[in-house]
Amino acid sequence: MLLLRRTVTLIFSNPLSVQPLRRHHISPVNADHLLRVCTILYQQQNSPESRLNSKLASSEFQLTHEFFIQVCNKFPYSWRPVYRFYLYTQANPRFNHTPVSLNKMLDVIGKSRNIDLFWELLHDMARRRFANDKTFVIALRTLGSARELKKCVEFFHLMNSNGYEYNLGTLNKVVEAMCGCKLVEEAKFVVFKLKECVRPDGVTYKHLIRGYCDKGDLVEASNVWNLMVDEGFKPEVDAVEKMMETLFKVNQYGEALNLFQTMRFKRMDDLGLSTYRMVIKWMCKKGLMSQAQEVFEEMRKRGIQIDNLTLGSVVYGLLTRRRVREAYQIAEGIEVPDLSVYHGLIKGLLRLRRASEATQVFREMIRRGCEPTMHTYVMLLQGHLGRRGRKGSDPLVNFDTIFVGGMVKAGKSKEATKYVERVMNRGMEVPRFDYNKFLHYFSNEEGVCMFEEVGKKLREVGLVDLADILERYGQKMATRDRRRNRSPIIEDNNDL
Repeated sequence: MLLLRRTVTLIFSNPLSVQPLRRHHISPVNADHLLRVCTILYQQQNSPESRLNSKLASSEFQLTHEFFIQVCNKFPYSWRPVYRFYLYTQANPRFNHTPVSLNKMLDVIGKSRNIDLFWELLHDMARRRFANDKTFVIALRTLGSARELKKCVEFFHLMNSNGYEYNLGTLNKVVEAMCGCKLVEEAKFVVFKLKECVRPDGVTYKHLIRGYCDKGDLVEASNVWNLMVDEGFKPEVDAVEKMMETLFKVNQYGEALNLFQTMRFKRMDDLGLSTYRMVIKWMCKKGLMSQAQEVFEEMRKRGIQIDNLTLGSVVYGLLTRRRVREAYQIAEGIEVPDLSVYHGLIKGLLRLRRASEATQVFREMIRRGCEPTMHTYVMLLQGHLGRRGRKGSDPLVNFDTIFVGGMVKAGKSKEATKYVERVMNRGMEVPRFDYNKFLHYFSNEEGVCMFEEVGKKLREVGLVDLADILERYGQKMATRDRRRNRSPIIEDNNDL
């Protein structure tokens, strides 16, 4: 069991350094000239320097910063054409590079994993004083992903020796970028190796905690948390929320709620809508409605404005406990319900195996101008047809036939063959039906006609709800003109 030490009341804040942005006039790039230059660079990338330079010199084009950046964009993972063009521009006395253009080239070379050249260019940029925070991010992200950990630390020393002093704000930006790229171990190595030069603060530790939580390493996240508390830093609220959310995801509800209780007793004023929303959401998922209601009432007493996301979670939680009347009362009391509320109703009703009632909610949300998403259609199809798809006795509604025909029509004959082989042998477990792929294959104009035909056939056998869902999805995939003239779904009252 993970144990997090109590937070302390000391606050350590250090404003991040922000460099002013320089505005450059962006001149339009001639597409024909760009294509001609890129063709030369590609065809002559291994040619001698004199031959390449003569070819480029004979090609008429206006060398600007925007032109250089567009050339880099044409070769996002190929360092040689970009670097050779850079060498050509160096010989032009009327053209001077900026940190923007050099960072762009540096990013291309880093993505191509030419670490030797990358390291050489970093030295050159440091010497020429062309580096900025973006350079630090590109450098550490590239060196970290290549596991060049010594170079990661050495880069900070290199920049310090060239006039870029050790800066906590820059370090935090680098750590945030590395953790966002799943390089949290490398980021931690850099932080602790530079500890004597740049003392980390609460923001640094927050990024590390979030990085370990995204990675799913709760043990290491807890170690960083405890180290942060030992050094006298107060955990920021978003770090607390990330830790709680990760604990909820791995079903450690007790630990997550203990952390929430600590926040309530020690730092009640720091708790806002986002924290309450997350706790209520996971309580409702778990079916802890009495605790969720207690937290909900606490929000109201503190005057925190309750949003539709929170109300949608409450509606779903009530439905999972079969408190249908209360769920509808809350939903009907919302002045402007959005997708989160309707999804809470639909998901809860489908869990109670009330697919027809969920479809009525689907019709109501369309009537009130709330457009369904792909997730709405997938939920409804799963509710009507099951997670593994429908094997109907009537050939008109044989869902396997619809799906296989759709895959063949979309050119996915290999996938269709595999699916048929599994379905034919019913002694074998039928694979879970992928409704996302099914809808994706027909997300075009052909799908409009297909869903219209399928809808007619489904109505013939009395499956009106399923017909409405598929027809509406087909209408969504139509062109703008066809969507503008579509007819509204007629509410079916046969089941009332």
